Amino acid sequence: MKETYAVTGMTCSACAIHIQKSVAKVEGVSEVTVNLMDNSMTVHWKDDKRPVAETVIKAVRSAGYGATVADSLSNLQSTTKTSVVFADELRSMKQRLIVSLVAGLLVVYLAMGHMFGWPLPAIFHEQQHAMLFALTQFILSIPIFIVNGRVFSRGFQALFKRSPTMDSLIAVGSASAMLYGMFALFKIAIAMGDGDLATVNHYAMDLYFESAAMILTLVLLGKYLELRAKRKTSAALAKLMDLSPKTATRIKDGMETEVPVEEIVVGDIIAVRPGQRIAVDGTVVSGYSAVDQSALTGESMPVDKTTGDTLMSASINTSGFLTFRADRVGQDTTLAQIIKLVQQSGATRAPIAQIADKISAVFVPIVIAIALGAAIVWLALGYPFEFALAIAIAVLVISCPCALGLATPAAIMVGTGKGAEYGILSTSGEALQAVSTIDTVILDKTGTITTGRPAVTDMVVVGTILEDDLLRVAASLEQFSEHPIAKALVAAAQEKHLSLTKPEEFKAQSGLGVQGVIDEKTCLIGNRTLMEQHKVDLTSVEHTSREASERGNTVVYIALDGTLQGCIAVADQVKSTSADAVSELHAMGIDVVMLTGDQEHAAHAIANQVGIRSVIASVLPDGKADAVASVRNKGNKVAMVGDGINDAPALAVSDVGIAIGAGSDIAKESADIILMKNDLKDVPAAIRLGKATLRTIKQNLFWALFYNLLGIPLAAGVFFPLFGWTLSPIFAAAAMSLSSLFVVGNALRLMLFNPTRYYYNKGTRTMKEKKETNLVVKKMLIAGMTCNHCSMRVQKSLNELDSVHAVVDLATKTATVESSKDIGNDVLKKAVEQAGYEVVSIL
Repeated sequence: MKETYAVTGMTCSACAIHIQKSVAKVEGVSEVTVNLMDNSMTVHWKDDKRPVAETVIKAVRSAGYGATVADSLSNLQSTTKTSVVFADELRSMKQRLIVSLVAGLLVVYLAMGHMFGWPLPAIFHEQQHAMLFALTQFILSIPIFIVNGRVFSRGFQALFKRSPTMDSLIAVGSASAMLYGMFALFKIAIAMGDGDLATVNHYAMDLYFESAAMILTLVLLGKYLELRAKRKTSAALAKLMDLSPKTATRIKDGMETEVPVEEIVVGDIIAVRPGQRIAVDGTVVSGYSAVDQSALTGESMPVDKTTGDTLMSASINTSGFLTFRADRVGQDTTLAQIIKLVQQSGATRAPIAQIADKISAVFVPIVIAIALGAAIVWLALGYPFEFALAIAIAVLVISCPCALGLATPAAIMVGTGKGAEYGILSTSGEALQAVSTIDTVILDKTGTITTGRPAVTDMVVVGTILEDDLLRVAASLEQFSEHPIAKALVAAAQEKHLSLTKPEEFKAQSGLGVQGVIDEKTCLIGNRTLMEQHKVDLTSVEHTSREASERGNTVVYIALDGTLQGCIAVADQVKSTSADAVSELHAMGIDVVMLTGDQEHAAHAIANQVGIRSVIASVLPDGKADAVASVRNKGNKVAMVGDGINDAPALAVSDVGIAIGAGSDIAKESADIILMKNDLKDVPAAIRLGKATLRTIKQNLFWALFYNLLGIPLAAGVFFPLFGWTLSPIFAAAAMSLSSLFVVGNALRLMLFNPTRYYYNKGTRTMKEKKETNLVVKKMLIAGMTCNHCSMRVQKSLNELDSVHAVVDLATKTATVESSKDIGNDVLKKAVEQAGYEVVSIL
């Protein structure tokens, strides 16, 4: 069990670690995860030992931070509350920043104006008024210290608890400068009383009030800009939250009533009109419409929905009027589950983040030691105290580990959010990193490479019977059967608008087929064994049926009154994008293996269609996990891709389990990555996203570490003897803030990630990035396609055209054509007609 809290005041990974240690000590807590990017904390507890929320909040406050319970009725409400706290923190920071900027700029203007010839009242230039000059700077610095008081309370509190954070470094640095300035005030006052003008002039020029003020101001400015940038990293999550409609139209006792979504319960009948968003998950009861699911699945085209089809929350009804039954409400809706997954993924830590965690745990104490050591060394070399103090303050300020702490979570949050936009959901940061290292992808056949729905591919007639009559007889006898092959026969007959006859004396024979009376004739439909039992001669179709079986088809024989009339080949259809997906994986250097329970010849027939060279066939459902394990044991990094239902053990035993076509049922415990669309091309897209995210993390870690490795020696004065280089505390503060902004900005580049900007170059067999920025996209409606071979012929014909990339969808009878130039409709139409099919329309 777990509970989510919104946390305020965190500024670096050391803060997060400090909070984790503090809350972990609370009785009953088993695990604490703090997300620096969205200022949230997830607390897990042991069994029934749920800690009291007030105790957890008290532990956070004792660490010097604020916390409130964010978990409530739903993930959406929890996220909303966290966002509100986030917004309040930003508003408060903006107010403090205004005060700090106004006062800080005045201090700098007063302290350094004379160096640049800026106009100042003459009174501040006169030596006898040095006390006024110093005192004015001190007074202007006080408001800055007051509005940034939490830096000192948290920083020194963490320091005293031996868990120093970034605030500790800032607090020590700015407090040291302020205390030295106050010391200088006393020295000036004493020297003026003694008439020692040389001492007065010395301390008046080295007050360090401007350093103390601008360190706090620049750090606050950096934190403010960083916080704004961090909000952009969760932009995808914010978009998802905005998708949820606030009300829905419920039909009860024939009356329509608009009610809040929270009041909808399972079983309610909901009405949705064109243009409205679907409030909860459900099943269509009546109506027909096209539904836009792009915000959830990334599908570019609306999907037709009619009675019995499922609807996902937050999708848009684009055309007709629908009524549907609510099946999943509240936290169980698709939208709520997606938000939950994105939150969980952002809150988890990728293994590479452990590098930053280990460094951050010891970094601050080491920096404090370096600052003290540097100051002592310069004093020992005979340099003035002011010089040594400036060196120590610069080391403390420039070394803040903000960038290091943001390197991984910033990239993970943007990566997971961007993936959600395309229907690619990772359950953890670990999954996103793991998928980037995959070298072998194992694909389940049914429902992954194929549609999982058998369809008629070929028909052979014997004698004078027509093909339509053969299909009508077969469908008439099979129309009340629930067998997948029976459904394929009926679907083929319905597509041709054939009129079916009600059978008489219907009898099903398990494992063989069915028999009955159609048009007063005894009809047998089934496999070879059934025909042999009834002594039906199959000689006339022997060669044809053998060829069909070798292609992986199931052959169904039809006999009337003991005489063979023909046979129909039925096969599970290969998805239109499966071949392209396999080509993409091969081009990325990834081995592809097909895993199936089919016999060898049938399995290789499907594999050959999509270009898979390695096949593991005749595997029973309970043997899939062992098959995956055997591939892993050869030293391969394996991703198992399945439908997320029957493949759970295999998904769990792989390095990365990928559930494809999860649809509304996305809560797959065994899957590491969930692909909302039933499209195999999302597998290479997910791998590319993982690689892009990991590459960004590595870049961030490199620059964060390189920055500190370069900045600390510079601030410590290592280059001063050789080149005269030193670093002012003010510039150190500015540089530290810029490093954090750089890391977040680099992570935001992932928002440009687009999995569709790659294409497979058939000539070089490599993946290329599309350079065309203005692709022409056309949608073609094609008549006459009845099987996968039809769609493959059309797709091949279109792809032979210059600069054309086409994908044909047999289910919708459409072809989506992309080209870098406008191909004439007549050219496209001719290509389809040459393949033997008819173009109905081109949009």
